[in-house]
Amino acid sequence: MKVIKKSMKFLFLAALTSVLLKCAPSNDAVKPTPTPTPTPITNDMDFWLTKGDQSVLLQKQTAVLGFGTTYNNYSNIEVDETQTYQSVDGFGYTLSGGSAEVINSLDPTIKQQLLQELFGSSTTSIGLSYLRLSIGASDLNDAPFTYDDMPSGQTDLNLTSFGLTPDMTNLIPLLKEILAINPNIKIIATPWSAPVWMKDNGSTIGGSLLPQYYSVYAQYFVKYIQEMKLQGITITAITPQNEPLNPGNNPSLVMTALQQAEFIKTNLGPAFQTANIATKIVVYDHNCDRPDYPIAILNDAVANPFVDGSAFHLYGGDISALSAVHTAFPNKNVYFTEQWTASTGAFDGDLKWHLKNVVIGSMLNWSKVALEWNLANNSNFGPHTTGGCSQCKGAITIQSNSLYARNVGYYIIAHASKFVPAGSVRIASSIIGNLNNVAFKTPDGKKVLIVENDSASSELFNIKFNGKWITTSLDSGSVGTYIW
Repeated sequence: MKVIKKSMKFLFLAALTSVLLKCAPSNDAVKPTPTPTPTPITNDMDFWLTKGDQSVLLQKQTAVLGFGTTYNNYSNIEVDETQTYQSVDGFGYTLSGGSAEVINSLDPTIKQQLLQELFGSSTTSIGLSYLRLSIGASDLNDAPFTYDDMPSGQTDLNLTSFGLTPDMTNLIPLLKEILAINPNIKIIATPWSAPVWMKDNGSTIGGSLLPQYYSVYAQYFVKYIQEMKLQGITITAITPQNEPLNPGNNPSLVMTALQQAEFIKTNLGPAFQTANIATKIVVYDHNCDRPDYPIAILNDAVANPFVDGSAFHLYGGDISALSAVHTAFPNKNVYFTEQWTASTGAFDGDLKWHLKNVVIGSMLNWSKVALEWNLANNSNFGPHTTGGCSQCKGAITIQSNSLYARNVGYYIIAHASKFVPAGSVRIASSIIGNLNNVAFKTPDGKKVLIVENDSASSELFNIKFNGKWITTSLDSGSVGTYIW
């Protein structure tokens, strides 16, 4: 009997132990739930920055910029690629005779390094795509000349003495080196003065073209284009006169709107047609304070068909003048062809003003190009003619035969030229507060937004595209180029 009771007690304890084990929590149940690994933010946008204090100069930023939809209170720059405007021909400078002279003074290896940086297509290049030339000397040559200078009292009605000889030492050989790097670069050319024997005052400074020489002067342009072509240099466009309302430069020539219209319709346009020259004729090439000048020429029913468009500088007036001319003649192009930075200017002020007006402003107002003035000069801001610009600072200063420096003009243009190639199209972008901006779509489909913070403080903002946005910031006076 005692044996049976012991057996029953053992069985009861075994059963109880089994129940307790089943009810006990498992080791798995007490383990904490693992935190899910967050999805990494991918970089959707490249960002290149220049600051007005020069602490950052055209540097690619490392911050990750990913598109998202998380709401914030910042203002939006909204980019819309469905709204398109003008196509872009390019960004660049005037390659003056003085520029060519000082660049050619560099050691060959250093010169090639500079030319590749300016005109090449590598990741270290700024990709300049447009140049302006002077037909004959500008005031940034060491002395005035034309391609058909004659002794006092003599003329050359058949242009038998015409020749590019004055530019065969520096300008044309350098252009050939540039074209070897970028064969597609576009060129606009303009004279500072006609040959003195064609003028009414017998001087390189001021005076006007005598009507009796209109036909000869038209052939002067034809010969220039043909002779440059024989050198392997295609001239995309010409303007009949640089700053036609400025008689004080050396060289210079006064040409009123009435005179320019007459010259184009009776001589220059027909001469180009007869010679089968496709080079475009672009009128005016002076300040934004006189939009009536190009409008007067375009209103001339006979001159109008010969004219491709109008060119502007901004030493007077407002950049919106380009839109005024575009609105009056929407089938004609507009070009921004010159603005100088001074030796006395401050980097931060010039960076802000030129980005706002020359690059962003001209593009928002329908320009096909944005060109700063001189590409290069020496440490004394030369060479220049007697009476020519003594304070014009090049984008590059050639300091010795082995050393050069990049100035503010370099960064002004580089923020566009490096990222917006020829053939890009301007697309819509909204302006918010002091954040001046312009957007483009490149031939390979990339979007580019250039933003300048014109305010006195740092700005946080969104770049919105196709319903998503990234958040970024710019310090006061800084410029950023965003690519996606």
